[in-house]
Amino acid sequence: MRHFFQYSASPLYAQAADAMRERIVKGVWPIGMRIPSLPLLSKEFGVASITIRQAVQLLKEEGLLQPEQGRGTFVKAKPLVHPQMQVVSSLVALADLYRELTPRLIPISEGIAKPKIESDDGIPAPKYHLLRRVHSYEKQLTSVISAYIDERIFKLAPKRFRNELVIPVLMDLKSVKIASARQILTISTAGVEAANALNISVSAPVAEIRRVFCAPDGTVIYLGELTYRADFIRLDMDLLA
Repeated sequence: MRHFFQYSASPLYAQAADAMRERIVKGVWPIGMRIPSLPLLSKEFGVASITIRQAVQLLKEEGLLQPEQGRGTFVKAKPLVHPQMQVVSSLVALADLYRELTPRLIPISEGIAKPKIESDDGIPAPKYHLLRRVHSYEKQLTSVISAYIDERIFKLAPKRFRNELVIPVLMDLKSVKIASARQILTISTAGVEAANALNISVSAPVAEIRRVFCAPDGTVIYLGELTYRADFIRLDMDLLA
């Protein structure tokens, strides 16, 4: 049996789900359509029927597919547009946007860690507290983030940092002054760690965002490395604004 997929560390069912999800996103499989049978998909993708069944189950849990007894499996909905990926022009606007969001925060790891700080980022803080976690909306894993917070600042509100989005907490701390804040967005492909965290295949398209906030003295007080699933991203830009 010849595989439709290239070699990847991700499970075959996750790769099959990626391919099927992409068809839904692009309208190849429109809402209301009955998708091909498991044997046909198994033959097309070159994988076992149980692999296709696992992929369908994953998309069912995401709310995209709906099996109907005796009729087949139908497309129920398209993936949700990720609400965070809006173009904003200021840190205040970004913080306000984040205050409106209520993702489920799924911890992966926490502890003292050293981020990779580039020469033009700023001055490294003595110690950083790392919060690595996944954001989930509507039971769908949407992004994974590694948040490096100056340990001195983390100690000001450890409970809030652990249970809330980082940027609004930083903005609320009166003793914390942010003199510069920049972010870089790069379209890339998922590495093994991001793929495992988001349940997508290795090399699946993703958007990577790197955020660096500095204090007035140039110390990097926050460095965030985020990876978003590409099917949850929409950038809507008014080119005449």
